[in-house]
Amino acid sequence: MFLVLWEFEVKPGCEQRFERVYGSGGDWDSLFRRDAEHAGTYLFRDTTRPRVYLTADHWRSRKSYETFLEIHKGEYESLDASTEDLTVTERHIGSFESFSVPSIPRPQ
Repeated sequence: MFLVLWEFEVKPGCEQRFERVYGSGGDWDSLFRRDAEHAGTYLFRDTTRPRVYLTADHWRSRKSYETFLEIHKGEYESLDASTEDLTVTERHIGSFESFSVPSIPRPQ
């Protein structure tokens, strides 16, 4: 599994539009869903800073994400440009690969 995290501070009054564009079934999710390797997009709102959001894009692998970006570069950049007026800041938190953790025996 591969995870891409972004943090956004949304401009006042743009929260509803941002949630429609970035939320489940929104423009970003619809673009990503074109690829069978996309494993889901989730939108979170900060509980103490109501205009701060986090997106979590899940992919089957880093390679599948990178391949998607190559194939859909134009569409990705176009959508990114069309939504930049919604935010004050946008920050890539990081891209993370999962790894196997040995199971720890449960106490009997």
